[in-house]
Amino acid sequence: MSFEPLDAVGALPPAQNEPVRTYAPGTPERASIKARLAEMAAQRIELPLVIGGEDVRTGKLQPSVVPHRHAHVLADAHAGGPSEIEAAIAAALQARKAWGVTPWQERAAVFLRAADLLSGPYRDTLNAATMLGQSKTVHQAEIDAAAELADFWRFNAAFLAQIYAHQPISPPGVWNRVDYRPLDGFVLAVTPFNFTSIAGNLPTAPALAGNTVLWKPASAAKLSAHYIMDILKRAGLPAGVINLVYGKASEISDIALAHPLLAGVHFTGSTAVFNAIVKRTGEGRYRSYPRLVGETGGKNFILAHASADIDALATAIIRGGFEYQGQKCSAASRIYVPKSLWRTLKDRLVSGIESIAMGDIADFRNFMGAVIDESSWRKLNAAQDEARHDPRYKIVCGGTAEAKDGWFVGPTLVETSDPQARLMKEELFGPIVTAYAYDDGDFSAVVALIDQSSDYGLTGSIFATDIAAVAAAQAGLRHAAGNFYINDKPTGAVVGQQPFGGGRASGTNDKAGSMWNLMRWLSPRTIKETFVPPKDWRYPFMAER
Repeated sequence: MSFEPLDAVGALPPAQNEPVRTYAPGTPERASIKARLAEMAAQRIELPLVIGGEDVRTGKLQPSVVPHRHAHVLADAHAGGPSEIEAAIAAALQARKAWGVTPWQERAAVFLRAADLLSGPYRDTLNAATMLGQSKTVHQAEIDAAAELADFWRFNAAFLAQIYAHQPISPPGVWNRVDYRPLDGFVLAVTPFNFTSIAGNLPTAPALAGNTVLWKPASAAKLSAHYIMDILKRAGLPAGVINLVYGKASEISDIALAHPLLAGVHFTGSTAVFNAIVKRTGEGRYRSYPRLVGETGGKNFILAHASADIDALATAIIRGGFEYQGQKCSAASRIYVPKSLWRTLKDRLVSGIESIAMGDIADFRNFMGAVIDESSWRKLNAAQDEARHDPRYKIVCGGTAEAKDGWFVGPTLVETSDPQARLMKEELFGPIVTAYAYDDGDFSAVVALIDQSSDYGLTGSIFATDIAAVAAAQAGLRHAAGNFYINDKPTGAVVGQQPFGGGRASGTNDKAGSMWNLMRWLSPRTIKETFVPPKDWRYPFMAER
C-alpha cells in the first residue's frame, strides 16, 4: 500500500448526526424499505467468513433465522474452527504492518466513505437485515443500524483528529511531540445482537486508530454483520484490517485470549462473560498488557418524585421498558414511584401497555417484535412465572408468552412489595418492568436504596419538576448511572451528544461514541528533539568561581 505525499493539513468534513427518517405513511422511505424487506425475506443466502480480505467457506453451516418467524431461515453462515481463527489472527498481524503506518486521513476516509454508503445506497439493506435478523421495528432499526452506525463512523474520525491535535508544549530549542501509535498486536472485538451500530463500532473504532482486528459477531446477528463487512470492503478497507469469523464464541475467545500478541479486547455482552475475559487475560502472558474495554449489563432505573409529570413519566416507562422488547442494555426495568402517584400512573400504564401491538415487524403497526431466541424466551417466561407465584409480586398487566411461530414475550408490568426482590435487582433483558411504590416522605431513602440495591451502574433517570428533588437525585445517584437523564427515559443515547457507558458491573465506562473510547486504542510515544544539543557534560554550578 502506498500513498501520494500530501503537503497539507486537511480538515475533515464536519461531523453531524445522521437525520432519522420517519417512515410515515406516504413517505418514499416507507415504500423503499418495505420493498427491500420483501426482497431480502425471499432470499436464503450464504454468509462466508472474511479473512485477509477473502471470503472463506468452511461448509459447517449455521442457520440465521427470523426471531418472529423462527421457522424462516434467512441465511446460512459458515462457522470457523481453530484453523480459521488462527488464520484470521495471522491476517490481522500481517495487515498491521501497513495499516499502522497508513496516514490517519486515509484511514479516516475509509470510514467516512462507509458512512455515506450506509446512509445512502446501503441504508435499506442494513435496516432490513436488522429488522429481519434481530426483530427490530423500522424505527428501532433506523435509529440503530442507519443513523447511529453512520454517526459512529463520522464522529470517531472527528474525535481522532482532536486527539492527534493534542500535542505538548515545546520550549525554545526543543520540539516535543506525541506519536499516537496503534497498539502492539491485534484487537479482539466481540459484539452483541441487540445493536447493529455497536456491532459495527467495536471492530472499527480500533481499526480507525490503526489497529487490526479479529471480529466475532453475536450468533443471532450474523446477517447484519455480513452487510457491515460488505459496506466496509466497498469503502476501501484493506484486506486483513478487520477479519470476520462466525463460530463458537468460547473457541474463538480461547484461541485469541491465549495469543501473546493480543493487544486489546473490545466487548459488549454479559457481565459474567466479561469477568471471565478479565480473569483469563490476568493469567495470560502477552507482549504488552491488553486493553480491556467492556460494556456489560444494566438494571436501569426510573425514579419518580411526587412532583413528576405523570404523562411524561408513563411515556418514558413504556418506551424505555418495552421498545425493542426490553433488549437494550439501557432499558428501564426497575421503577420507583411515590404512592401518591402510583394509582393514577398504574392506570395510564395499563391503558398504554394493553394497546401495544406485537408481531411481525413487517407490519408497521406493531410496536414490538419477538425476543431474540428460544433461550431468551425461556428465561423471560420463567421470570413471568416467578412473578405469578411469588407473593411479593403482582402482575399488573401482561404476563403472556407465546412461542408457536416466533419468540414472543408480551410487555409485562409487575408490582412488588419488596424493593430487594430479584426482579428489582437482576438483569432480565426483556420486556418486564417491575415497579415499587414508596411512601412520599421516603424520597431520600429511596435514592439511597437505588444506589445500593444493584450491582450495575449503566443508566437511570429522575422525573420531577421540583428542582431540589432533581438535585438530590443527581447527587445521590452520581455513581449509580454512567448515563443519567432528567425528565427523560434512560435509553436513546446519541453519538456526539450523550457518550455511552457505565461503571460498576456495567463495564469499564470508556464511553462509546467519544474520544475517551478511541484513546484506549492508542499507545502514545513521546518524542523530544533537541535542535542544538550540548557538547560539554559539565553544568555551570560546577565552576569554582
